[in-house]
Amino acid sequence: MVRDPYIVGLTGGIGSGKSTVAAAFRKLAIDVVDADEASRAVVNPGMPALNIIADRFGSHMICSDGSLNRTAMRAIIFSKLNEKDWLENLLHPLIAEWIQDKLISANSEYVMLESPLLLETNQHNLVNTLLLIDIPEKLQLARAAARDKTAEKNIEAIINNQISREQRIARAHYIFDNSGPEKNIDQNVLLFHKIFLQLAAESKTLG
Repeated sequence: MVRDPYIVGLTGGIGSGKSTVAAAFRKLAIDVVDADEASRAVVNPGMPALNIIADRFGSHMICSDGSLNRTAMRAIIFSKLNEKDWLENLLHPLIAEWIQDKLISANSEYVMLESPLLLETNQHNLVNTLLLIDIPEKLQLARAAARDKTAEKNIEAIINNQISREQRIARAHYIFDNSGPEKNIDQNVLLFHKIFLQLAAESKTLG
Protein backbone atom coordinates (compact mmCIF):
# COMPACT_ATOMS: atom_id res chain seq x y z
CA MET A 1 0.00 0.00 0.00
CA VAL A 2 1.28 3.48 -0.87
CA ARG A 3 0.81 5.77 2.13
CA ASP A 4 0.29 9.50 1.98
CA PRO A 5 2.24 11.07 3.52
CA TYR A 6 5.38 8.95 3.18
CA ILE A 7 6.24 7.70 6.67
CA VAL A 8 9.74 6.95 7.96
CA GLY A 9 9.97 4.93 11.16
CA LEU A 10 12.76 5.93 13.55
CA THR A 11 13.74 3.52 16.29
CA GLY A 12 16.66 2.27 18.35
CA GLY A 13 17.54 0.93 21.77
CA ILE A 14 17.82 2.93 24.97
CA GLY A 15 20.73 5.40 24.85
CA SER A 16 21.14 5.14 21.07
CA GLY A 17 20.35 8.83 20.51
CA LYS A 18 16.90 8.65 18.88
CA SER A 19 15.72 11.96 20.28
CA THR A 20 18.87 13.81 19.20
CA VAL A 21 18.60 12.41 15.68
CA ALA A 22 14.88 13.22 15.55
CA ALA A 23 15.67 16.80 16.58
CA ALA A 24 18.11 17.07 13.66
CA PHE A 25 15.35 15.99 11.26
CA ARG A 26 13.05 18.60 12.79
CA LYS A 27 15.68 21.27 12.01
CA LEU A 28 15.25 20.25 8.35
CA ALA A 29 11.51 21.06 8.64
CA ILE A 30 10.43 17.43 8.89
CA ASP A 31 7.41 16.69 11.07
CA VAL A 32 8.26 14.11 13.74
CA VAL A 33 5.51 12.25 15.58
CA ASP A 34 6.75 11.03 18.97
CA ALA A 35 5.12 7.80 20.19
CA ASP A 36 6.25 8.56 23.76
CA GLU A 37 4.31 11.82 23.56
CA ALA A 38 1.26 9.83 22.43
CA SER A 39 1.44 7.59 25.51
CA ARG A 40 1.41 10.70 27.71
CA ALA A 41 -1.24 12.57 25.72
CA VAL A 42 -3.94 9.89 26.06
CA VAL A 43 -3.79 10.13 29.88
CA ASN A 44 -3.52 13.91 30.15
CA PRO A 45 -5.90 15.58 32.64
CA GLY A 46 -9.45 15.52 31.30
CA MET A 47 -8.92 12.64 28.90
CA PRO A 48 -11.63 9.91 29.01
CA ALA A 49 -9.11 7.14 29.71
CA LEU A 50 -8.41 8.59 33.17
CA ASN A 51 -12.00 8.09 34.32
CA ILE A 52 -11.98 4.51 33.02
CA ILE A 53 -8.75 3.79 34.93
CA ALA A 54 -10.15 5.38 38.11
CA ASP A 55 -13.37 3.37 37.83
CA ARG A 56 -11.37 0.15 37.73
CA PHE A 57 -8.60 0.82 40.26
CA GLY A 58 -9.95 3.59 42.47
CA SER A 59 -9.86 7.38 42.75
CA HIS A 60 -6.27 7.30 44.07
CA MET A 61 -5.19 6.71 40.45
CA ILE A 62 -5.89 10.38 39.79
CA CYS A 63 -3.70 13.01 41.47
CA SER A 64 -5.15 16.18 42.99
CA ASP A 65 -4.15 18.16 39.89
CA GLY A 66 -6.15 15.80 37.66
CA SER A 67 -3.11 13.95 36.27
CA LEU A 68 -2.52 10.21 36.27
CA ASN A 69 -0.83 8.80 39.37
CA ARG A 70 2.02 7.15 37.49
CA THR A 71 3.57 5.67 40.62
CA ALA A 72 0.34 3.82 41.38
CA MET A 73 0.01 2.72 37.78
CA ARG A 74 3.57 1.36 37.69
CA ALA A 75 2.86 -0.61 40.88
CA ILE A 76 -0.11 -2.25 39.17
CA ILE A 77 1.77 -2.97 35.96
CA PHE A 78 4.68 -4.66 37.74
CA SER A 79 2.62 -6.66 40.22
CA LYS A 80 -0.48 -7.81 38.33
CA LEU A 81 0.03 -9.19 34.84
CA ASN A 82 -3.69 -9.40 34.04
CA GLU A 83 -4.16 -5.75 34.98
CA LYS A 84 -1.19 -4.79 32.82
CA ASP A 85 -2.92 -6.52 29.91
CA TRP A 86 -6.13 -4.63 30.71
CA LEU A 87 -4.31 -1.28 30.71
CA GLU A 88 -2.58 -2.09 27.42
CA ASN A 89 -5.89 -3.08 25.84
CA LEU A 90 -7.34 0.26 26.95
CA LEU A 91 -4.44 2.53 26.05
CA HIS A 92 -2.85 1.01 22.95
CA PRO A 93 -5.81 1.70 20.62
CA LEU A 94 -5.96 5.29 21.94
CA ILE A 95 -2.23 5.72 21.39
CA ALA A 96 -2.50 4.27 17.87
CA GLU A 97 -5.36 6.66 17.03
CA TRP A 98 -3.39 9.67 18.34
CA ILE A 99 -0.33 8.66 16.29
CA GLN A 100 -2.32 8.10 13.09
CA ASP A 101 -4.07 11.48 13.44
CA LYS A 102 -0.71 13.22 13.78
CA LEU A 103 0.79 11.33 10.84
CA ILE A 104 -2.11 12.14 8.54
CA SER A 105 -2.06 15.83 9.45
CA ALA A 106 1.69 16.22 8.82
CA ASN A 107 2.68 18.82 6.21
CA SER A 108 6.33 18.02 5.50
CA GLU A 109 7.60 16.16 2.40
CA TYR A 110 7.72 13.03 4.51
CA VAL A 111 6.85 12.46 8.15
CA MET A 112 8.83 10.57 10.78
CA LEU A 113 7.42 8.30 13.48
CA GLU A 114 9.86 8.18 16.39
CA SER A 115 9.19 5.19 18.65
CA PRO A 116 11.36 3.06 20.95
CA LEU A 117 8.86 0.20 20.52
CA LEU A 118 8.32 0.49 16.79
CA LEU A 119 9.34 -3.13 16.18
CA GLU A 120 7.86 -4.52 19.39
CA THR A 121 4.37 -3.23 18.56
CA ASN A 122 2.17 -2.95 15.48
CA GLN A 123 3.50 0.56 14.91
CA HIS A 124 5.94 -0.77 12.30
CA ASN A 125 2.92 -1.49 10.08
CA LEU A 126 2.35 2.27 9.80
CA VAL A 127 5.67 3.08 8.13
CA ASN A 128 6.98 2.88 4.59
CA THR A 129 10.60 2.46 5.60
CA LEU A 130 12.56 2.04 8.81
CA LEU A 131 15.65 3.90 10.01
CA LEU A 132 17.48 2.26 12.91
CA ILE A 133 19.72 4.33 15.19
CA ASP A 134 22.42 1.84 16.09
CA ILE A 135 25.35 1.82 18.51
CA PRO A 136 27.32 -1.04 20.10
CA GLU A 137 25.77 -2.33 23.32
CA LYS A 138 28.77 -1.35 25.45
CA LEU A 139 28.43 2.26 24.30
CA GLN A 140 24.66 2.05 24.72
CA LEU A 141 25.10 1.07 28.37
CA ALA A 142 27.58 3.86 29.05
CA ARG A 143 25.55 6.61 27.36
CA ALA A 144 22.22 5.63 28.91
CA ALA A 145 23.73 5.26 32.39
CA ALA A 146 25.36 8.70 32.14
CA ARG A 147 22.18 10.32 30.79
CA ASP A 148 19.86 8.78 33.39
CA LYS A 149 22.43 8.95 36.22
CA THR A 150 21.92 5.30 37.06
CA ALA A 151 23.97 2.12 37.27
CA GLU A 152 24.78 0.26 34.07
CA LYS A 153 23.18 -2.88 35.52
CA ASN A 154 19.83 -1.05 35.58
CA ILE A 155 20.21 -0.10 31.92
CA GLU A 156 21.26 -3.66 31.10
CA ALA A 157 18.00 -4.93 32.62
CA ILE A 158 16.04 -2.62 30.32
CA ILE A 159 18.04 -3.74 27.28
CA ASN A 160 17.40 -7.39 28.14
CA ASN A 161 13.64 -6.71 28.10
CA GLN A 162 13.79 -5.25 24.58
CA ILE A 163 14.34 -7.04 21.29
CA SER A 164 18.01 -7.61 20.54
CA ARG A 165 20.29 -5.38 18.52
CA GLU A 166 20.64 -8.17 15.98
CA GLN A 167 16.86 -8.39 15.54
CA ARG A 168 16.61 -4.64 14.98
CA ILE A 169 19.41 -4.69 12.40
CA ALA A 170 17.78 -7.58 10.54
CA ARG A 171 14.50 -5.67 10.20
CA ALA A 172 15.85 -2.19 9.43
CA HIS A 173 15.89 -0.76 5.91
CA TYR A 174 18.51 1.86 6.79
CA ILE A 175 21.02 1.94 9.65
CA PHE A 176 22.30 5.17 11.19
CA ASP A 177 25.61 4.47 12.94
CA ASN A 178 25.49 6.85 15.90
CA SER A 179 28.64 5.65 17.65
CA GLY A 180 30.58 8.78 16.65
CA PRO A 181 30.57 12.21 18.29
CA GLU A 182 27.32 14.21 18.45
CA LYS A 183 28.78 16.88 16.15
CA ASN A 184 28.54 14.37 13.25
CA ILE A 185 24.78 13.87 13.60
CA ASP A 186 23.59 16.82 11.49
CA GLN A 187 25.81 15.84 8.55
CA ASN A 188 24.70 12.20 8.69
CA VAL A 189 21.03 13.17 9.04
CA LEU A 190 21.31 15.29 5.90
CA LEU A 191 22.41 12.22 3.91
CA PHE A 192 19.38 10.22 5.04
CA HIS A 193 17.12 13.25 4.54
CA LYS A 194 18.04 13.32 0.84
CA ILE A 195 17.29 9.59 0.55
CA PHE A 196 13.88 9.95 2.19
CA LEU A 197 12.98 12.97 0.06
CA GLN A 198 13.68 10.85 -3.02
CA LEU A 199 11.66 7.91 -1.69
CA ALA A 200 8.75 10.21 -0.84
CA ALA A 201 8.83 11.73 -4.32
CA GLU A 202 8.89 8.28 -5.91
CA SER A 203 5.94 7.14 -3.79
CA LYS A 204 3.88 10.09 -5.03
CA THR A 205 4.72 9.14 -8.61
CA LEU A 206 3.60 5.56 -7.96
CA GLY A 207 0.44 6.80 -6.26
